[in-house]
Amino acid sequence: MLDTRFPRILGDMGNAGTFDFPVRYHRVPGASPARVVRQGQRGLLPAFVEGARFLEQEGVRAISTNCGFLAKFQRELAAAVSVPVFTSSLMLVPLVHRMLPPGRAVGILTVDASSLRAEHFAGAGIGPETPTVVAGLETEKEFTRVLLDDLLELDVEAARQEHLGVARRMIEAHPEVGAIVLECTNMPPYRADIEAVTGLPVFDITTLVRMLHDAVRHGLPPRPA
Repeated sequence: MLDTRFPRILGDMGNAGTFDFPVRYHRVPGASPARVVRQGQRGLLPAFVEGARFLEQEGVRAISTNCGFLAKFQRELAAAVSVPVFTSSLMLVPLVHRMLPPGRAVGILTVDASSLRAEHFAGAGIGPETPTVVAGLETEKEFTRVLLDDLLELDVEAARQEHLGVARRMIEAHPEVGAIVLECTNMPPYRADIEAVTGLPVFDITTLVRMLHDAVRHGLPPRPA
């Protein structure tokens, strides 16, 4: 988990009530949203590796992060532990693209398009052969400001309308978009509304968490701490 204080409403990855199975959280000290998203500080990697190893020792069966921009650390974090690691919903993009008819692209909704770079795509396994369209909420007033400035209050309805507006504009400008992946782990509360407005399949980090949980839940039980 990033080191944050902003509200985590139901549906947010950081709200344990989002899931109907046990989850365990570990906060990485000093990993502020601004440092991870806008500054992309590689110096934070050792702290994330330490956090992953701590969670493995606690007995978890799989490990995720709660910021899609940590895709740039996918290789290093996966190598640091012996359980599956998935840093970002961006890892779904190649899979989603293969589900679509020829000529279609995957739309990516992100907290800040200006900060999403080739290193994040590479870490998630998104190659140049995968057509994508990226739209960010940094153009709006509420959602990105609250998250990246780590503020204490969020106008949920304003944030919802921002997601719908950006999604609408994206598919109007790019009718080739055949599905949408939400990069930000704080976007899942708005997924159903985005699906309803766009008529497209929408995937997010909770999609990936549930898929991994389903893949490991019938195996060995959690190891004792």
